[in-house]
Amino acid sequence: MLTDVACKKATCPPDKKRERLADSGGLYLEIAPNGSKRWFWKYRKQGKEGRMALGRYPDVSLAAARKARDEAKGVKDGGFDPVQARQAGRLQAAGSQETTFDSVARAWYAMRSPGWSSHHQIRELRNLEKDLIPWLGARNVNEIEPPELLATLRRVEARGAIDVAHRVLVTARGVLSYAVATGAAQRNPALDLKTALTPHHSKPFAAITDPAALGELLRAMHGYMGHPVVRTALNLAPMLLQRPTELRAMAWEEVDLDAALWIIPATRMKRRVHEKKHGEPHRVPLPRQAVALLRELHPLTGGGALVFPGMRGKNRPISDNTLRAALQTLGYSSEVQTIHGFRATARTVLDERMGFEPNLIDAQLAHAVKDANGRSYNRTEHLEQRRTMMQAWADYLDARRAGKEIEPPRPAA
Repeated sequence: MLTDVACKKATCPPDKKRERLADSGGLYLEIAPNGSKRWFWKYRKQGKEGRMALGRYPDVSLAAARKARDEAKGVKDGGFDPVQARQAGRLQAAGSQETTFDSVARAWYAMRSPGWSSHHQIRELRNLEKDLIPWLGARNVNEIEPPELLATLRRVEARGAIDVAHRVLVTARGVLSYAVATGAAQRNPALDLKTALTPHHSKPFAAITDPAALGELLRAMHGYMGHPVVRTALNLAPMLLQRPTELRAMAWEEVDLDAALWIIPATRMKRRVHEKKHGEPHRVPLPRQAVALLRELHPLTGGGALVFPGMRGKNRPISDNTLRAALQTLGYSSEVQTIHGFRATARTVLDERMGFEPNLIDAQLAHAVKDANGRSYNRTEHLEQRRTMMQAWADYLDARRAGKEIEPPRPAA
C-alpha cells in the first residue's frame, strides 16, 4: 500500500525507462525519468489485460486515485469496458474536448458492438484500427473533409481490396454519424463518397441450375468414393438448402429421425446477436432420402455429439474446405459450383421450374422476409407446406440424378 509520502518521494532510477509503484486492486503510480508521475489502473476483461489512466500526481491525490479506481471497477463489474465507457461519456458531456476521430470511433464501437455478432465486431474493429485510425485518428472529427476521407479510402483500394474499401466507408459513415449525433461534428463527410469509390460488384456463389448439368453433378456426387462422413454431408448439401456452416455443425441431438425433423438452435443461425439469444430455432423438415442417409451414417458417428466430425477430433466438425475439396475432386471448381451455391440452385429451380411460392422457399432458406404488413421478419413457419416442398425437391434431385426428363408435378394452386 502506498502513502502520500512515498508518492511524493518516488523517483525513476536512471537505468530504467519508468518506475511503477503498486498500491492495491491494480492501482499503481508510474514515474517517468523526467520526474512526471501518472496514476494507472490495471484490469482484466474477457481474459485480456487493459489499463486505464487516472490522472497526474499530485493533481490527482492518492485518495482521489483510489476513488477513481473503485468507480472504474464498478463500471467493469457492470459488464462494460471502463476505458470505452469513459470515452463515450466524455463525448456526451457539454464542452468535451475528446473529439478526435480515434476517441469518437472507440466510443461509437463501445456503444454499438454489444449488439453485433463476434464476426462483425472483429471486422468493424479491423476496419477502424487498420484502415481509418492510423490516418485519421488524431484529426478533429469536425475538421475532416470529404477529400481527406476519400484519400484514406484510396489507400485501401490501392492494395486491390475494392470490396474492403466499401466496407471501410460504411464503418466511417457510422462513426461520423455518431459524431454528428453527439455534437462532436456538424456534418458527416462520408455521406457522398460512395459514388467516388471504384465500383465493386459482388460475385454470387457459383450454382448450376441447368437440369442436365445438375444431373451430371448429382451423379458425380453420388459416386464419390471418399470418407462416409464427407460423402453424406456432400449429398445432403443440395437436398436440405441450409448454409454450409449450419450443415457441417449438425449435432445428433438436433435431429429427430423418427419425426423427420432437424431443429437448428437460434444460436447457430445467421442472425443478429439478440435474435441468436432470444429467437426461435429453425425447423428443417427432412425428406425420406435425408433420413435414410443419416440412419446409414449413425452407426459411424452416432456415439459422438456431431453428425459430421472432422478427422482431427470428434468435437470439431469437418471444415468448409473439406466439402470444397470434395467437389474439386469430382471436377467442379468454385467457379462452377460451390456448397453454398446449392441454396441458389434450389431457390431457382423450386421457384421457376416447380412453381413453389417464393416466401415458402425463403422460409426453408431461413431468409428474413417481409410479411403482408411490412414487418421485417415473418415468423410463420409453414412447416407442413415446407415438408411437402422438401420431399418434392428430394424426389426432383433423384429424378435428375437418374437422368429422367419428366418434371415433378407442380404444387396445387
